[in-house]
Amino acid sequence: MTFADKTILVTGAGRGLGKALVDEALSRGAKRVYAGTRQPLTHPDERVTPLTLDVTDAVQIAAAAETVGSLDILINNAGIYGYEEVADRAALERQLDVNLFGPYAVIQALLPRLVESQGAIVNVLSLAAVAALPISPAYSISKAAAFSLTQSLRATLAGHGVDVHAVLPGPVDTDMVRDLDIPKTSPQSVARAIFDGLAKGEEEIFPDPFSQSLADSWNTGAVKALERQNAGLVP
Repeated sequence: MTFADKTILVTGAGRGLGKALVDEALSRGAKRVYAGTRQPLTHPDERVTPLTLDVTDAVQIAAAAETVGSLDILINNAGIYGYEEVADRAALERQLDVNLFGPYAVIQALLPRLVESQGAIVNVLSLAAVAALPISPAYSISKAAAFSLTQSLRATLAGHGVDVHAVLPGPVDTDMVRDLDIPKTSPQSVARAIFDGLAKGEEEIFPDPFSQSLADSWNTGAVKALERQNAGLVP
C-alpha cells in the first residue's frame, strides 16, 4: 500500500496518537485527510478537513459520511480508557460504546466508500485485546471485542476488496495513560510504525518495541492459523 494521493479519515484526531496519525499521513503525501474530533479543530495544512465526529453520535456519523465523498483508508483511532471494577456495568457499557460500537458504526456508515475504492480499515486496538489488563477490565473487554470485530470484518470484506488491519500497541505516551509509571512509546513513533505496517500489508501491526516482541510468535502461532482456517468458512 502507498499513501500518495490517498484520502484518509482518522477518528480521535485532536490529540495524542490521532494527531500524530494525521501528521504522518500528510508527510506521506496524502491528498486529503479528514480529521474527526469531538471539539472544533483548525489545522494549518489545507489538505486537512476537520469533521465534528463523536463516534457515539449517530447524527454526527451520518453527517460525516455525507461529507466524505471518497475514502481510501479509515483509521478508527478514537477510544477511551479507565480504571474500574469488573462489576461496574456502567463503566463496561461506556467502554463498549466508544471502543466497540463507535468503530462499528463508523465502518458501517463509510463502508460503501471503502468498497468503491478497494480501500482499507485500520482499527487501533491494544495488547489488552489479547491479554487483559486487570486494572482496567472494561477497557480490556471492549478492545478484545473490537479485535474480534476486526477479524470478522477481515474475513467477510475480503471478497469486496477491503483490507482490514488491527493495530496492537503497548503503552503509548498520551494523556490516556500518562499517570502510569511504565515505559511508553511516543505517538509519533507509533504513527510511523502503523503506516509502515500498512505499507507492508501486515494484518496485525505491532507498532512499538514492547508489542513488537510478540509479532513473530503471533504471525506463526496457532491462534493466527485458526483465524485463517475460520476465514475459509465465509462463502
